[in-house]
Amino acid sequence: MTLLKAQGTRLIEVVAETGSTNADMAARLRSGDYVPEGCWLVADRQTAGRGRHGRAWFDGAGNFMGSTVVRHGHGDPPPATLALVAGLAVHEAVAKHVPGDAGLMLKWPNDVMVGAAKLAGILLEREGDAVIIGIGVNLVAGPEVPGRETAALSAFGPAPERDGFAESLASSFALELERWRYFGIEPILPRWLAAGHGIGTRLSVGGTGKTPLQGVFAGLSPDGALQLRLADGTTQLIHAGEVHFVRS
Repeated sequence: MTLLKAQGTRLIEVVAETGSTNADMAARLRSGDYVPEGCWLVADRQTAGRGRHGRAWFDGAGNFMGSTVVRHGHGDPPPATLALVAGLAVHEAVAKHVPGDAGLMLKWPNDVMVGAAKLAGILLEREGDAVIIGIGVNLVAGPEVPGRETAALSAFGPAPERDGFAESLASSFALELERWRYFGIEPILPRWLAAGHGIGTRLSVGGTGKTPLQGVFAGLSPDGALQLRLADGTTQLIHAGEVHFVRS
């Protein structure tokens, strides 16, 4: 186990191997350990990492795989809006490594994409009054996923060194969290829209056991939900679901 001092009061703990950094954080919280905000758990390798809907989370050597904790307090914006916060933080951390014409964007709520290829994913899980935020970023290599495109920062130049990237991400996330806590969700929405897929993007949104809805992106609601304009002209609010781009 290695402890790396990050900027300010943030501490990054690195382990060689674990099942899942999110599961480890949850276990610590359930056992009564106090995990302060600003602390990160980062793994060289995960053997049981998870994405949304229980999908395996690729553990390629040299990629970033880590988790942090946000303690939701009285007066904080709704915890679900942390998905937008985390997405913006990751977008900020990777933007310096991606050319401006590469098509870097956010896909609602927080996937980081390069065109149609996924560069990073984020998983939020609730544990009591805490929200565990797990982040995976393809620094060196993207996984081979049937039917899905992936990308890695190594495609645009030398891959950033993992520990340096961890410090950069921790700093970016801390800043976004401070903005969220002090200014609320309202100023975050236009920033997400500036980084996200454009108004009018054709999307398909599905959920477990539900027929996917197809429509065009019509912006975000005041609480950060996706607004999907359907073919009949009505607008559906999406608070959760699997979002895919629909190619013309």
